[in-house]
Amino acid sequence: MNTYKKHYDVIVVGAGHAGCEAALAAARMGCETLIVTINLDTIAKMSCNPAIGGLAKGHLVKEIDALGGEMAKNIDKTGIQFRRLNTKKGPAVRSSRAQADKKAYQDEMKRVLEAQQQLDIKQVLVEELLVENGRCIGILSQTKTAYFGETVILTTGTFLKGIIHIGDVSYSAGRAGESSAEKLSESFLSLGFEIGRLKTGTPPRVNAQTVDFSEMEIQPGDEKPLPFSFLTERITQPQLPCYLTYTNQHTHKVIHENLHRSAMYSGRIVGIGPRYCPSIEDKVVRFAEKTEHQVFVEPEGRDTDEIYLNGISASLPEDVQVEMVHSIKGLENAEIMRFGYAVEYDFAPATQLQPTLETKEVPRLYFAGQLNGTTGYEEAAAQGLMAGINAALKVKGENPLILDRSQAYIAVLIDDLVTLDIREPYRMFTSRAEYRLALREDNADLRLTEIGRHIGLVDDNRYHRFQRKAVAIQTELGRLQETLLKPTPTTLNNLASILETGELKQPTSLAELLKRPELHYEQITQIVPPSENLPPAVTEQVEIQIKYDGYIQRQQRQIHQFKKLENFRIPDTFDYTDVQGLKTEAREKLAKIRPASIGQASRLPGVSPADISILTVILHQQNAKQRSAGSKSRQQKRKGSHKNLFIEGFR
Repeated sequence: MNTYKKHYDVIVVGAGHAGCEAALAAARMGCETLIVTINLDTIAKMSCNPAIGGLAKGHLVKEIDALGGEMAKNIDKTGIQFRRLNTKKGPAVRSSRAQADKKAYQDEMKRVLEAQQQLDIKQVLVEELLVENGRCIGILSQTKTAYFGETVILTTGTFLKGIIHIGDVSYSAGRAGESSAEKLSESFLSLGFEIGRLKTGTPPRVNAQTVDFSEMEIQPGDEKPLPFSFLTERITQPQLPCYLTYTNQHTHKVIHENLHRSAMYSGRIVGIGPRYCPSIEDKVVRFAEKTEHQVFVEPEGRDTDEIYLNGISASLPEDVQVEMVHSIKGLENAEIMRFGYAVEYDFAPATQLQPTLETKEVPRLYFAGQLNGTTGYEEAAAQGLMAGINAALKVKGENPLILDRSQAYIAVLIDDLVTLDIREPYRMFTSRAEYRLALREDNADLRLTEIGRHIGLVDDNRYHRFQRKAVAIQTELGRLQETLLKPTPTTLNNLASILETGELKQPTSLAELLKRPELHYEQITQIVPPSENLPPAVTEQVEIQIKYDGYIQRQQRQIHQFKKLENFRIPDTFDYTDVQGLKTEAREKLAKIRPASIGQASRLPGVSPADISILTVILHQQNAKQRSAGSKSRQQKRKGSHKNLFIEGFR
């Protein structure tokens, strides 16, 4: 075995979306960092849909950016279409999505990694984790070179014993055309980790020159595209259109007649697939009453003719995929450039992790991304960022960063993973966040940038911009609350002619006026304008905070109650076997997960409110005994101290 000469603070295995964020975070926090990947040419590759964001996923990207991550800045530079989703709904569920130039996104992220100080990049296939005295100390490559580090972060994606399935053909690969990591799973098992199998898939790609776009519905981007990053002033690059078409009864007939040839329905796939992003085979079986399904026709970049057929992920044989695609309007003559496939891979259930994403079994070893059972670039990147942050804090000897469910979607994601024992690919939704009115896309920086600054990921430029924005918001809120309109004839005339709203009966602040559902901030400024024009990001915050003030205050009261449960800590050494009255299932779940707080314990499946009540009483009793013992100890020390003073005085 050879030993690489350099000793690292943080070693990151895998350079997908999780690995990139983990490595950049650790290096930017001052740690000597190494990132290794099977192939340097596939750094940040979008192996499935070439897009960033979407419902709830956009929230994650904004939060990654607010903490000092890279994903948002990268998509702002390389996106080819930007759209805001759910714009007719409330601000809590509005989300951003951008179609990416797949190759440009990869190249830009690789450039950022290469330019980052204190970050080394190497093409290495890892076969074994090196563990000494129970803790992880490094990795061993296929070429038997050992790389030693203080911490190791695994972000292996779909590469652990990955198997590609296309019809009745299967072969080992993490992605089509790329080798899988065959031996690392064995290292996991030898260390005592539980391993499971999951499945995901991808649809065919077709040549744009063979597609009849005139037969499809055009899907343009927003006229005024909004950036993802709080640092991006505006999107300046031209946008490309996407298109929409549909499957039909003939498509479904082709699929039904060939289900026995599908890798999924022939029984050759044992891994569980994503419930909320099913394959086309799954769709036609589970939703048999539907006569059509949407197919989003999306370009993969500016300099390629490859088109991604979003909505028809398949593990059907190649000849069936051809017939299926040709049955769809506008794709009758489409030439398939890459066939769709399913990929099955090993994952490690995340209940084996602490909320820091450090493993419980092996200290200083962290897991992030699809390895933990998630699906999606955004979920992976969020985990990678937090793993990188906490590995760096561990090296520095500082307290870890654990966000709670009232602070960020990132926290909801991680808490769900480490608490709920999820056995299917996890995808983020706004419905998963209890406090989603407080966790909006638009206020991610107000929630998290101070935290990013504290841990060392937010530089001076970003922080000063954030401070100016925060001050501007508070100043304008104050102006609107303090400026009163009196029901004078002139004021009433102005309101009637400009705003077409009801009469004022008494002096009313501009803030109260803005609460009226038919009015917007732009109309209010026509009556009493601010001293200077404010940027849209400021005016949007002002309007949301005023219009939804009552709802926000109610949610803050809910968060206050939630915090009480989260702050009620459970000692790591607490013995659940001695607690009388707990159901057997509750005792087993509590002992396995070892929740950090009463709040986390209350979210465990199989733990009832009655179990929580019993646990709370026992912990209160223990805390009271400890306080009593501590008080007696302090009294004895004081008595001893007085005695010593008496003796000294007597002498």
